[in-house]
Formats: sequence, C-alpha cells, structure tokens
Amino acid sequence: MMLIHAHAEASYLSEVLLHSLLDTLKILPFLFLTYVLMEYLEHHGATKMRAAIGKCGALAPLAGGALGAVPQCGFSSAAASLYAGRAISLGTLIAVFLSTSDEMLPILISGKAPIGTILTLVLSKAAIGIGVGFLINGILRLRGYKHASHIHELCEAEGCHCERGILISALYHTLTITLFLFLATLAIDTLVYFAGEETLRALAFDIPVLTQLVCALVGLIPSCAVSVVMTELYLEGILSAGALLAGLLPGAGVGILVLLRTNKKPRENLFILTLLVLVGFVFGLLFDLCGISALLR
Repeated sequence: MMLIHAHAEASYLSEVLLHSLLDTLKILPFLFLTYVLMEYLEHHGATKMRAAIGKCGALAPLAGGALGAVPQCGFSSAAASLYAGRAISLGTLIAVFLSTSDEMLPILISGKAPIGTILTLVLSKAAIGIGVGFLINGILRLRGYKHASHIHELCEAEGCHCERGILISALYHTLTITLFLFLATLAIDTLVYFAGEETLRALAFDIPVLTQLVCALVGLIPSCAVSVVMTELYLEGILSAGALLAGLLPGAGVGILVLLRTNKKPRENLFILTLLVLVGFVFGLLFDLCGISALLR
C-alpha cells in the first residue's frame, strides 16, 4: 500500500514538474518582448529621465514617482546614486523607490492578469510614492533642512548588461527571470500539493496584519526573485493584492544595494529602509481592509 502511495506521489510530482516547465515556456515570448521594450527605454530614456527630475525643483517627487513606474531596470539605482550625491532630495528618492515595479509588470503581463489589475497596482505604487515623497520634502522644509549637492562623489550605478545591446540584454533578462519563474512556479505548485490550496489561502487572508508585515519585510530583499515569487503567489490566488502591494512598495531592487554602498550614513539608510517597510505595510493593509483587493480578483 505504501509503495502504491509513493509511486502515485512520485507520478504527481513529475506531473507538477512538467506542468511548471510548460507554463514557464509558454510565457517566454511575452517576457522577451516586454524586456526588449524595457531595454529600449533604458538605453534611450534614462538620461532624459534623470535630466527631467533635475529640472523639476519642488515637483521632483512627482517626476520621480511617475518616471520610477516606467518599466526599466536602472532608474532606482541611478536615483540612489543621485541621492548619495545630494543631487536629489530624500522625498524624490523615496518616490522613485516606492513606485519602482521591478519584475512585477512583466510577470503580470505574461501571466495575462486583467489590465485593470495591472493599472491599479502600477498607478497605486506611483501615487503612493509621489504622495509620500511630497510629505517628506514638506517636513524637511519645515525643519529648515537643505541638501548640498556633491555630484563629484557619486558612484556609478549597478550595470544591467546594457552595454551589450538591447537584444542581448533583453535575452539575458528573459533567461534569468525565466529560471527564477520556473523555480518559483515549481515551488508554489509543490507547496500547494503538500499544504493544500485552501490552507494556503486561509493563511494569507486570516492573518492580514502578519501577512502584510512579512511581505513588506521580504520585499526589501534586493533581488528580482522576490518580486517574481510574490507576483506568482498573487496570480495563484495565494496572496491578496494588498499583500502583494505591501511587498512591492519597499522593493526598489538593486537601488537599495546602491544606496547602502554609496550613501555613507548608516542611520539615514536604516531610516529609509524602515520607512519603505512601514509604507508598504500600512498601504498593503489598507488595500485589503478597504476591499480593493477583492475588486481586483
């Protein structure tokens, strides 16, 4: 009897492996086309984006939040370096970090999420980033704080293989994320099998405060794998939209690493990271409590 059970379990796991592989392969064309567009924006738009923020003055958080939502990989890194040189304000940096979507957008697109859901998440992140950015700058102005620019101390942002050309860079990103996606899908499908889909959904919705807090903390991890896994969990119906938002708001990707490396003020860096987690937690929780998450299903 045990032998039959073990054989059935092995057969099911093989089926899960095949299912995960086929699901991943089906989205390859969508991912590649999305990354081609993202790399085009990175090559031809990054310099203009940075210049635009520099010219916006008091409206810089608006520009930072709007441009941070554009799907390209290097802007949060550039913003971190610019802030380290005090070329932009703290509010502008926070606006960029909160609005940055990392890998959420290509995964949602390839997962064929409703356009309304995609727009709601992207616009919510941008709006929250802009609002919090203006609030921070306003508080700093009331306290009489002024940042002095020292651009000569800026460090070069992390590279994304952009020097190799748009197609090669897009292919590199596609293959990297495809591997993450396959492993994430396999892990999720296996978890659903052993734990049960209803159990996982109950855990995600019955402990709302804890779920949002954990997602916000995990979202700080500067790896695209985090946003890939969270978005996949959302698409599988395991995470709510609020929990996803809680994790994605602090997720500024490699920008966090660049900030820690270039901004030589540990207490300030800790404050920024704490603020990102707090904003993610609060707004993710509000998303669920206000019923917005339910409307996106």
